[in-house]
Order: sequence, then C-alpha cells, then structure tokens
Amino acid sequence: MKWVDLNDPKNGMRSVLTIMVLEWFLFLLLAFYLDHFGSFKNGIRKAAVLFHSRIDKNRFQATQQTIQLQEFKASADNEKTDVIKEILQESKNSYSVICDNLKKVYHGKDGNAKKIAVRGLSLSMPRGQCFGVLGPNGAGKTTLINMLTGFTKPTSGTAYIEGMDIQFEMNKIYAGIGVCPQHDLLWETLTGREHLLFYGRLKSLQGAPLSQAIEKSLKNVRLFAGGIADKLVSKYSGGMKRRLSVAISLIGDPKVVYMDEPSSGLDPASRKDLWNAVKSAKQDRAIILTTHSMEEAEFLCDRIGIIANGSLQCIGNSKELKAKYGGSYVLTVTTATGEAEEEMRRLVQSISPTMNIVYHISGTQKFEMAKPMEHAKRRMNVLAWGLADTTNAGGCLHQSCQGE
Repeated sequence: MKWVDLNDPKNGMRSVLTIMVLEWFLFLLLAFYLDHFGSFKNGIRKAAVLFHSRIDKNRFQATQQTIQLQEFKASADNEKTDVIKEILQESKNSYSVICDNLKKVYHGKDGNAKKIAVRGLSLSMPRGQCFGVLGPNGAGKTTLINMLTGFTKPTSGTAYIEGMDIQFEMNKIYAGIGVCPQHDLLWETLTGREHLLFYGRLKSLQGAPLSQAIEKSLKNVRLFAGGIADKLVSKYSGGMKRRLSVAISLIGDPKVVYMDEPSSGLDPASRKDLWNAVKSAKQDRAIILTTHSMEEAEFLCDRIGIIANGSLQCIGNSKELKAKYGGSYVLTVTTATGEAEEEMRRLVQSISPTMNIVYHISGTQKFEMAKPMEHAKRRMNVLAWGLADTTNAGGCLHQSCQGE
C-alpha cells in the first residue's frame, strides 16, 4: 500500500482512514466528558469547576467569617464544648485547611444499614502546625483524609485548602499538597531517586531546583548516604519504603501535607528518624497526621483531635488534654482466665470502688488508677502486672471510645 493508492476508490482505504480520524475525535470528546462529568466510585467530578469557580471564592470569604456561627445541632454529648471553643478561636487566625460541616455517608447494600463515616466535622488547621488525628479503627480518620485529598466525594459540607474548595477546585489544590498514604504506592522497578524525580516534575520542578529538592528530601529521611537513593525500591526494607513515601509527600514544598499513619511498621530507630524529619518540615506548612500512637502524636503534633464514631470528641494541645482527661494511672493485670479474673476484679474494686475497668480480653484487664499490687502476686496466680502513667491523649481517647 502506497500513498498513491488512496486515490483508488476500489480499495476503500480513504473511507477507512476518514472513519479512523472521526473515531479519534469522538473518543477524545468522550474521554473529556467522562473526565469532567462522569460519576465514578471515587474522586470528585471536575464539572463543577466550569460553573462554580467564581461563586466559590465569594462563598469561601463568607465561610471564613461565619463558619462557626452556624448552629451546632448535635447534642451536648456528641459536640464537646472544647471543640466549639477551639474552632471559634482558630477561625480568627490564618489557616491552611478548614472543614465546614464535612460529612460522609456510605449507603448500605443488600439490606445493610448505612454507615456514617464522618459526622458533620468542622475544624480549622493553621499554617506552621502539625495536627494529629487519633482514634480507633473505623473512627473516620482515613475517610477524612480521602475527602480532603479528593479521593472520596463528601456527602455534604466541604473543606477549603489554602482558600480553594475541594468540591470545585481540586485540580488547583493538587499542585499545593503532598500525600503520604496509609499503604506505600511505589514502583518496584524504580529507584528512590527516580521516584522523587518523577513527583518533583509533577510539582513543576526542573533543573537545579529539582536536584536540590531531591537531595534535601533524601537526606531528611536518611536515604541519601551509601548509595541507598540509587537502589531499586524492590530492595528496600519496609521501613525504607515508608520513609520514601514521606519524602515524596514533602517534595515540591507543598503548603499542606497529609500523612496517614506514616510510621506504621517502622522499628523504633527508624521511627525516631522519621519523626525528626516530619517535625523539621512543619515550619512553613500545615501537616495533618493520622495515627494510633499516642507517643507519635505527642512528639509531632501541636494540636491533637480525637475522632470516634465519625465525630470530633475533643481537641487541644497535649498539655490541655492531659490536664482535662489525663492525670490518672492505668493498672494492667494478666491472670489465668476464668475465676482468677473475677477474683482479681473484686480485689481491685475492694481497693477502690471508683476504679473503672477499661480493657478486658484473654485474662488481661486494665483498670484506671491503681495501688500497690505486689502482695497479690502469689495469692492470686498473677502472671504479670504493670503500672503506667496515662499519655497526654490516652485519657481523652478512652473518653471518646466510651461514646461509641
């Protein structure tokens, strides 16, 4: 087949090529439509950007003034007074993130009841601070991060990232945020340096600034020395992969960084290195960090919020939380199961009738407040016991879990 053969009406190639060109334009338009107007399981449609960008700016300015003047319709048990007070105070200051009555409901299928993952969350996060989100599994922490990063569309309400609405301006928001997901999203056939090179270019870095940003990020998470940066990710340990994910979230100088359980699976030494890197990175940006670790939250976070059953139960810095919810001791006792458990419980309650049991599974019981137990070791077949001061947020987390 030659170009001259296109003039021959008998072979039909002119018609074939014409149809192919028309199909190319048709599928291009279809892809554009689905990208902007399509309804998918995850993510936020881009269509709203075309119609609401101007309206959204006015809406944000009004929300900045009045977000916390809304009527809180939750009961006093669900909407704590310290939560409202904190948001009222912070709404007057500069902030990077503000959540305006953010709610997410997963509708049940096959007759199952709906699941309210986040219940009308209103919250502000100032620049230059690390905000810790603590809570048990299923509390709504990851759902909150998914909504703020555009992976999941809110059922109602919205949030503003550096003044931009997640409902309408997610494309602009992506350029100014960094994300460290709960599970590492890495390519085994690329090196650590190549990962940062790729994500740095996505953040519009080029040339010398890109090289400097890569080197700085690798050094911050201790992946630069010894040629580690140029090894394939498939040869990285779990801790090294986690540190690389944190480095990726920080490259490009994002104004807002989300870290979903960044230190999960790390050994103590690697965890400390990672904490130091995160702490040094929060100076000129807002970091939103979810975690199960009280120690991690106390070390990294300027403010801590406890989420349980989709609601914000309490909020404040570590000293405030300890003053309000801490100050007690926790007695942990492990005995043989059965009658020994009941006998130990009676003993503890006889020592202090107000002592509450906060945990009980497989012979292990935890009680708030404890007195010396050494004399009971021989008499009651006690296998182990310990006494520990509550962490700053531990008491608060217990309070929130009681509300579930």
